[in-house]
Amino acid sequence: MKIAIASGKGGTGKTTLSTNLAAALAHDGRRVQYLDCDVEEPNGHIFLKPQWDSTEDVTVGVPQVDLDTCTGCGKCGQLCQYSAIVAVKGAALVFEQLCHSCGGCMAVCPTGAIREVERKIGVAQYGGSNGVAAGQGVLDIGAIQSPAVIRHLKKGMRDRGIVILDAPPGTSCPVIEAIRDCDFVLLVTEPTPFGLNDLELAVGMVRQLGIPFAVAVNRCDMGDDGVVRYCRGENIPILLEIPNDRRIAEAYSRGDMMVNVMTAYRQKFIRLFESIVSLQIAGKETA
Repeated sequence: MKIAIASGKGGTGKTTLSTNLAAALAHDGRRVQYLDCDVEEPNGHIFLKPQWDSTEDVTVGVPQVDLDTCTGCGKCGQLCQYSAIVAVKGAALVFEQLCHSCGGCMAVCPTGAIREVERKIGVAQYGGSNGVAAGQGVLDIGAIQSPAVIRHLKKGMRDRGIVILDAPPGTSCPVIEAIRDCDFVLLVTEPTPFGLNDLELAVGMVRQLGIPFAVAVNRCDMGDDGVVRYCRGENIPILLEIPNDRRIAEAYSRGDMMVNVMTAYRQKFIRLFESIVSLQIAGKETA
């Protein structure tokens, strides 16, 4: 089962929930893998502390122009929506950092002057710790193709067991790449006007993708009741509420997990998983 932990905005506690869920399931004897898909700023390793056993380069294809064959017609630049290739003084000039690797410039080149070469944009690392198999993607500085790194990282998903995917924040392309083939999405939010606004955007995203989902509310005893009223009105189940507990904050600041510091939370996360399984099964039966 593939469970994505997502949020409409950063800072809601998405990584806190996903790492603690993975650790609780592993402690319960389950086969579990954690993948940190927030490739621009992965930080799940701070809490799980895995030993990385392998590192793989992530590459994408970018155009290379044969200047002897190029006529400078400019058709490639007219096609490219990202200005990654333009005709300048009778020859095509490539800006690799802007390229989205669509291959369109090669398709429209009338002289076949453009071919594709590989460019490194990041790495995917795999390892584990304390019964949790772990993986993370790291996007190179200056690179922009987050979805490509996420796609490569997900190739390392196990065929059996539970996979917890820690998605990037927001509702843009990297998030969709992380969650699009998951069985369930848990949306993490906080009870504030900003939290509610971004939760509504995230709900619209997962509904468009047709993936079963529910909500977890972090720091539930702060802010207002707007999130609860919204979820009630939209018939969205709230599966977990975590209070604004100083002990949790202190553990977080040390890189510790709440399931290790406050062991009662282990059962809460196990019940969270069981509720997710029940909702996912119910969603299949309804479909």
